[in-house]
Amino acid sequence: MTTAIALPTLTAGTWAIDASHSTVGFSVRHLMVSKVRGRFQDFSGAITVAEDGTPSVEAQIQVASITTDNEQRDNHLRAADFFDAEQYPTATFKSTSVTAKGEDFVVTGDFTLRGVTRPVDLELEFNGVNPGMGHGPVAGFEASTVINRKDYGISIEMPLEGGGAVVGDKITLTLEIEAGYQA
Repeated sequence: MTTAIALPTLTAGTWAIDASHSTVGFSVRHLMVSKVRGRFQDFSGAITVAEDGTPSVEAQIQVASITTDNEQRDNHLRAADFFDAEQYPTATFKSTSVTAKGEDFVVTGDFTLRGVTRPVDLELEFNGVNPGMGHGPVAGFEASTVINRKDYGISIEMPLEGGGAVVGDKITLTLEIEAGYQA
């Protein structure tokens, strides 16, 4: 169920995510002292705004499209130890509610990765609407959340000799989204 909360100036209808002007990225602690960052190159989705202003969001990510700018690491992330992209090629998100949080919003929904579905809260900043460049209006959003990889069955342990692990448990997902009005 989606809570009725109107996003300012977001016209009712479907707003399709423009992947060429959007980013679905992540970061994770590496060797306990730094972070590895990456992104997914193949994703799609839409924001649907009902006539009463109630928004909902659905998105799909092709996990095999992961890139961290390191081919060996990317291949390992696609393998069964991590995403198991062959068996679980798509991660999905489907909102269940949108609530105001000051000037920003929280989009709550079901996130599915490796066949495991869990609720997540995305902290959302609505950047507004622009008339676009001849193809209709576009809207901008930034969102983030933190998930635990183990909650999604990514339980590989790579301990370090002095303690700690090669890969942290917490994954920060960061979305920078531009969506075009469809109708």
